Amino acid sequence: MTPPEPHAVVSERSGPGTTARTSPRTTARTTARTSAAPFTALAAEVRDSGLLRRRYGYYAAQVAACVAALVGVAVLVLVLGDTWWQLVPAAVLGLVVTQLGFLGHDAAHRQVFVGARANDWAARLLSGAGAGLSYGWWRGKHNQHHAAPNQEGRDPDIAPGVLAFTAEIAGARDTGPAGWFVRHQGWLFFPLLTLEGANLHWASVRTLLGRAPVRHRWAELALVTTRLGGYVVALFLVLPPGKAAAFLAVQMAVFGVCLGGSFAPNHKGMPIVPRGARLDFLRRQVLMSRNVRGGPVVDVAMGGLNYQIEHHLFPSMPRPNLRRVQPLVRAHCARHGIAYTEVGLLESYAIVVGYLNHVGLRARDPFQCPLSAALRESGPPGAG
Repeated sequence: MTPPEPHAVVSERSGPGTTARTSPRTTARTTARTSAAPFTALAAEVRDSGLLRRRYGYYAAQVAACVAALVGVAVLVLVLGDTWWQLVPAAVLGLVVTQLGFLGHDAAHRQVFVGARANDWAARLLSGAGAGLSYGWWRGKHNQHHAAPNQEGRDPDIAPGVLAFTAEIAGARDTGPAGWFVRHQGWLFFPLLTLEGANLHWASVRTLLGRAPVRHRWAELALVTTRLGGYVVALFLVLPPGKAAAFLAVQMAVFGVCLGGSFAPNHKGMPIVPRGARLDFLRRQVLMSRNVRGGPVVDVAMGGLNYQIEHHLFPSMPRPNLRRVQPLVRAHCARHGIAYTEVGLLESYAIVVGYLNHVGLRARDPFQCPLSAALRESGPPGAG
């Protein structure tokens, strides 16, 4: 659609081919309504479907299963005693903690309860006491990501860090050891994920001890430090030091790989949005996101994040309903000519690894897709 000329819009009362003079503010509002129209129609269809209703039974069962699994791991550790077989329950514990992290994520997105307060405290308990992560730290960072996925200067998930996710970052590291790392970072991605659990714990504690504003800071700090400290103390009381350290290392590695491996396929390797680009909501969320197919096993392993497109469009939708809304979203995108990306799990990881390995070379101009031409030649779809 060609946007109206500055200071002029088609008047509802005017005849064909006539225009009415308006203020810039009115023009902006009209353009905003036009660009929002595709999503508004989809939102109405989804709302009428009832898929935004809460699923209390599902979440009660999920929490109960996690608690039962934690008790089972504790019993198994005590029964096994001084043996290297303890690494088996360590790996299982890593999986359980990952599921608690997913549940904290769901509560933070208002998926569990209707009220904001109930969701906030559920997220604090599940994230802090369950996964050892700060809800306050994570929420601010994650909200920025949802507002502008894969946009340079706005999405903290592609900001400068250990890995270079954009050409701009890679360009500053193209020589010496840093340059070698950037060119091979894809192969280092999964080994680095084994440290992601420790990194997330450290970021949580650092934020809670820092000066950045965090609501209910002391409650969160008590939850996170008690969870992390109590866990480590219990391990070294029950097991010899060497086996306790190995147990901790395996659990943390599994946690990091599972949690990081669930978030990475969703956006990495998708188009990078230039800093000044403007997109309507539907395209911003769909074109920068990738779904991962694989059935119920992948649904559980990725905590529903494999339906990333649907999650970004409807972040408060309960996790089990994302699979059910997918046909509606896919059909709506097809009607509006919006590319809907979905690949298998292994293919998604291959894309991530390939993108990371070559971001410093092939991503000198990372926006190599049809949307790029629209952004550069005539402005982004729906831009005002």
